[in-house]
Parts: sequence; C-alpha cells; structure tokens
Amino acid sequence: PQQVSDLVDAAVETFGGLDIMVNNAGVSGTMHNRFLDDDLADFHRIMAINVLGVMAGTRDAARRMSKAGGGSIINLTSIGGIQAGGGVMTYRASKAAVIQFTKSAAIELAHYDIRVNAIAPGNIPTPFVASSAAADLDPEAVARYESAIRETMRADRPLKREGTAADVAEAALYLAGERSRYVTGIVLPVDGGTVAGKAIRRRSDQKH
Repeated sequence: PQQVSDLVDAAVETFGGLDIMVNNAGVSGTMHNRFLDDDLADFHRIMAINVLGVMAGTRDAARRMSKAGGGSIINLTSIGGIQAGGGVMTYRASKAAVIQFTKSAAIELAHYDIRVNAIAPGNIPTPFVASSAAADLDPEAVARYESAIRETMRADRPLKREGTAADVAEAALYLAGERSRYVTGIVLPVDGGTVAGKAIRRRSDQKH
C-alpha cells in the first residue's frame, strides 16, 4: 500500500492532478494438477498484489479525485473471476474479489462523481499463462503447457480472431473517456465472447 500511495503522490506532483487510475498490476499462481495438491504457498502474495493493490490504488486515487471533482478508476480483473473453472484457484478467487470490490467502490464513490469500472481480459497472448507453470518444468515443457492451454482457449472462443493487449487498452481508453461518463460499476469482458458461451462448432468448420 505504501508503494501505491507513493505512486499516486508522484503522479499528482508531476502532472498536477490525477484524473484516471488504472490498477493493472497482477500475478498468477502456480498451476497444480489437482487442487488437492495445492499447498497454497502463494496465497498471500497473490492476494496482496491482485486484491490489496487494487484496493489501495482505488482508495488513494479516490482521495485525490474526491477533492478535484471526480475521475475514472479502472481495475483489471479477468474472465477467471467471472467463470468458474479448475486450476489456479487463488488467482480466480482474487479476480472475483476485484469484481465485487469494484462494484462496491462504484456505489460509494459515485457521490464524488468518481466512476469505478473493471475490465476482464481473456485469451490475450501474454507471458501470463507461462508464469503459472510449475517452477520445476524445463522451457520446452512450459512451452507445451502454454500451447495446450492456448489451444483450449481458442476452441472455446466464439470470435476467431486472437485478442491482443491493444484490445484491452482500447477498453481502458473507453472507460477513461467522456463517452463512458454515465458508466460505472460494470465489468467489461474483453475475451472474444468467451464468457457469453462456448463457440459453436459447425459442420463446415470440421476438417475431413
């Protein structure tokens, strides 16, 4: 929390104010074959960054914004916080917590004309998936692990186009700007339609 507070202070001192805060720091947990094998050793680290960091960033930004006429706060969650699923349980729990916190903060901070929204990325190619691989895996095994997960994600995604980090950035620009000035307390999935439902495989898509 002190690091986040220092960051907000530095932004205000450098730019003269704070209108937009994007809480984008996040980490995953180690993937275990079964939850029964999870020693929960990374629980406190994941919660500290993914949840406490978001709460501290929202609070400290809102303290400034409340005295300056409002602003926009954007928290990064994940479709893993919306959809239930196996694996990385602590990560999923942390991202679900971000969603509930974002909605609650949106209700309370609306009094100060501060909008609080969340973006839930999914199926975005970044090194994030590989970071959840077991530490004892060699690079080739990590590559196979990531490839298998990415393939499952692609099969479930209704839109065929691969998402990019730029797609997430565009969502952030929308929530930060004037076109969303009447939008608060939402969770915006940027996932190619994944949380809407699994892709329908048609006969014309089948390979013979």
